[in-house]
Amino acid sequence: MKIQRVPAFLLSLFLFVSVFAWSETEETVEKSEFVVSFGNTEINLNPIQSYKSTEAQIYTALYEGLVSYNPYSLEPEPAVATYWETEDNNTLYRFYLRDSAVYWNGDRVTAQHFRDTWLKMIDPETGAAYSSLFDVISGAREYRTGKTEDPDSVGIRAVSDSVLEVRLTHPAPHFLRVLCHHSFAPVHPSFLQKDDWSEFNTAPANGPYYLLEESEDEMILKKNDLYWDRKNVEVQQIRIIFSDDSEEITRQYNMDKIDWVADSIHVPKVENRDALLLYPMFATHYYYIRSAEPPFDDPGVRRGLALLLPWQEIRRDYPLPATTLIPAIPSYPENEGFAMQDTEEGMKALEEAGYPEGKGIGSITIRIPDGTEGRRIAGLMKEAWESRLEVEVKKDLIPFPRYYDSLKKTDYTIGSLTWIGDFLDPLTFLQMWTSESNLNDAGYSNPEYDELIDRAMTQYGVSRYQTLAEAEQLLLDTAGVLPVSHSPSLNLIDTDIVAGWFPNLLDIHPFKYIHFEPYPMPPGVVRGPAEKTPEPVQARSSGPPPADKRIKTSSSSKPGFFDQIMLF
Repeated sequence: MKIQRVPAFLLSLFLFVSVFAWSETEETVEKSEFVVSFGNTEINLNPIQSYKSTEAQIYTALYEGLVSYNPYSLEPEPAVATYWETEDNNTLYRFYLRDSAVYWNGDRVTAQHFRDTWLKMIDPETGAAYSSLFDVISGAREYRTGKTEDPDSVGIRAVSDSVLEVRLTHPAPHFLRVLCHHSFAPVHPSFLQKDDWSEFNTAPANGPYYLLEESEDEMILKKNDLYWDRKNVEVQQIRIIFSDDSEEITRQYNMDKIDWVADSIHVPKVENRDALLLYPMFATHYYYIRSAEPPFDDPGVRRGLALLLPWQEIRRDYPLPATTLIPAIPSYPENEGFAMQDTEEGMKALEEAGYPEGKGIGSITIRIPDGTEGRRIAGLMKEAWESRLEVEVKKDLIPFPRYYDSLKKTDYTIGSLTWIGDFLDPLTFLQMWTSESNLNDAGYSNPEYDELIDRAMTQYGVSRYQTLAEAEQLLLDTAGVLPVSHSPSLNLIDTDIVAGWFPNLLDIHPFKYIHFEPYPMPPGVVRGPAEKTPEPVQARSSGPPPADKRIKTSSSSKPGFFDQIMLF
């Protein structure tokens, strides 16, 4: 942070007063508000219905599960669970919850709350996107898919208020990493049965911050004085700005009004180039063909369409072009997807599938977020297919804030996503394509693929990677997914000033750990002793204001997310 300019007469008065003031050896200026900017998007406060990466970042302030991410390594660290133990060849986990873990309103977080929330998450009627992450728990898949209606058949048991037992279907080395995901955080019982939270400004959660004010273009979070680890939460307030106006956001960053720009960076206007952090990320940008209905349920049709596309031109401007879904991982086998256009082979595949020259396919609708890059790729697809096939190709442009929700509908043929891994394992990219996954917007269904994923769930080490790679190759060969690039992360943040923020492969940065490095005051300027901050009061006597004291307004949104991707 830079020192703000002070009028001369005020500075003189300040210096005069400071002569009589006590001073420390190293004077510093402290900052109590951290300001971050994200791209314009709609935020769902309900972690059960969450889907977006921006929500995942915000939830690190509002919610906390049994374990949480280490900000540097992303390894699981104790959170609501102070410790845990395993039995039965690591298939039984017993978590011990800390008595000091409470919600914003002072109610204690109990093991029963976790059990009830997780059962709600996997209830078939809930339709939660991330419910398949729970399949590693005994009986969870059967309950999630409606094969059983007995919640007691699921391996989740509240032994007491402080002890939660979870039984797995088999040993799963990735289980604790998965538990870091926000979908495993508890929801307060008073809100658990409320599916639509849009009418509420907040809900009692248990994270290091609570939501004070909200509008479509801003959120204000305040430090939660009831949080069990409050002494290690230094920033008193977080202000979150939602905007796609990259030039204005960058200008505000240059003026020290924003501390971290996570989206919409206008790179040419950045004054401190050292604050531009470009790092690899466990993420892939891809297109997919919805394959739930004919003729696109035929792998031959999907493969034929994919082979007709000009892949080199599509991937032209990307720094990390990708033909595979999984980013490079040590010891993971190399696969190969569609690298080149092959018109002859594509036309042959369509003919063998019963659609010579595309006759009978009908129309193809490409749903894309409204932006320059989406328009460019959709244009290349349209030209490649209409110039060779008897088909009509339509471009359906959706404003970015509504784009993800639009992919849950069935009125389109082609969609695109940038998927960031939820944990550091290939399974986070592959499990979502199983037939029973709620994340499978493509409707991809292949019994052979499902069997490979199930087999990998019981394996370890190299053999597990080989099985997962076999599943990925099958997904690529049948054109279930059409990778474009492995996406790097680009952030604008000065880590010489902001501490506790570390680049990592998931590009997730828990707000709890973020704080400011002390900034030296100018020579000759001293200050009086700071007023001591009082200790947090007892539970139930502090917390967020009631809902009627909070702010919720509306404003317009702007497109532009995919325009910024190409700055890489």
